[in-house]
Formats: sequence, structure tokens, C-alpha cells
Amino acid sequence: MAAGRDRSGRERSALRAVAIVPARLGSTRLPRKMLLAETGKPLFQHTVEGVRRAARIQRVVLATDAEEIRSVAQALGIDAVLTAREHASGTDRVNEALALLSAQGHGPWDVVFNVQGDEPEIHGETLDPLIAAFADDAVEMATLATPLADGTEALDPSVVKVVLDRAGDALYFSRAPIPGQSPATRGRAPGPYLRHIGVYAFRPEALRAFCALPRGRLEELESLEQLRWLESGRRIRVLETSEGSVGIDTAEQYARFVERERTRSHLEVR
Repeated sequence: MAAGRDRSGRERSALRAVAIVPARLGSTRLPRKMLLAETGKPLFQHTVEGVRRAARIQRVVLATDAEEIRSVAQALGIDAVLTAREHASGTDRVNEALALLSAQGHGPWDVVFNVQGDEPEIHGETLDPLIAAFADDAVEMATLATPLADGTEALDPSVVKVVLDRAGDALYFSRAPIPGQSPATRGRAPGPYLRHIGVYAFRPEALRAFCALPRGRLEELESLEQLRWLESGRRIRVLETSEGSVGIDTAEQYARFVERERTRSHLEVR
């Protein structure tokens, strides 16, 4: 393979990336959360605007199961496609959206991002290094992690942790505090723990392969779909970043986000 080119022959520095933001109307813990707009913007708009700050992503598209969300998005000047309602995960929705875009003649893309619509504080600048990771032909899928400043958060099952091998690939993701400790090392600081940030980048063929895999046993136990890929013997490259992002799953989390957003707006006005 010629130096400076990826497996498709395209210059590595010119890898084309699309970000697809799945935004489902139904939500068990926080009904209709994508349309919550106490900040003056619907939740998904914050996410899209954050992703747009990535310098190397050529297009950002919202993928939704609801005409209501699509209409709001289009009125805001956001590209949006309507997908099926019955998808089991956001990744399945991203896969359908990619197929719809391809059928419309858009692409081809070298890297496809899945950025959940409930990540309103995502930093687009953290996504560009994920694209660069695909200069390595061995990388099919990549994601982000950030050190946990407070070790007590590692005990929270809503905070997903990850441990890596020496090459920077994920060994395991868990809701449990990993790495654990043996009786001989108990009392010694095990950290820093790494918190997984739920952003994924795929090669298009890897995205299709991921969605074709059956659910794994560990995936079902932990309720973490990325474990499906590891259980099948594949690798996930993990890049560390100092810029974290907190997903919105509950009314309390949304209220805290609104307060942070109002504080930021107030500081900008001053």
C-alpha cells in the first residue's frame, strides 16, 4: 500500500467523515427529551452545534424516528432524515441513516460517527483526532475516554468505565469499577479510572458488520452494546481526551445541564 493512503487509496489527510446524530422521540426515563428547550434550543440542537465545531467532519445529519423532530430540525437548518421507529439502538439508526444517504447519492464516507443526540456538551474538537486514528488500517472502530477526577464516580453504575491494553485498544467496558483490586492491593489507589464517552467512529463496512452481529451475552449483562464488538473478537481503539461530555438521561441531569448552560451564557454576555 502506498505511503500516505488508506485502504481505499484515498489520501489519509483527506479522509471524509460524516456525523450522524440519532434522536429518538420516545425515552423511558425522560419523555420527549430531545425536544426539551429550557435553554432556548431543543436538546438535539446543542449536540449538532457541538459536533459542527469539528474541523474535519464534512456533514452532520440528524437521524430521527419522529416527523415532529425532523420538522423542528429542518426549521433550524439542520439536515435530518426519518428512520424506522423499531431500532433497538442508536447505532442501528445510524446504520439505516447512512444507507439512506448513500441511496440519495451522498458520500462515499471513510469514517461514520455515531454521536447520541443527548450529548449536548460534546466538544467537536475532540472528534477530529478520532478521524486521524483511521490512518491506521487496523482501526475499524474508535471511541473516546476521559480520566475520572473523582474516584467515587467509579462506583456509579451509570458511569461506564473502560480499561485499555498497551496499544490503546479497549480490553473491556463495564458499569463496575474497573480495574478492580485484589486483597493484596486493597487500599492502594487503582486509578486513574477512565470514563467512557459514548461517541463512536466506524469505517462504513465495520458499522454494517456491527449491526449484523447478534447481541452478545456480556452486552446483555452490562447493557453496553460496544461489548458486542469485543465479544466477536474485534478491537476498539480508545483515545483519551481531557474534554468530557455527560449524556442526559434524567430530569435531574437535564436541570443541571440547563443551569450550566445559563451560567455559560451569562459569562459570555459579561
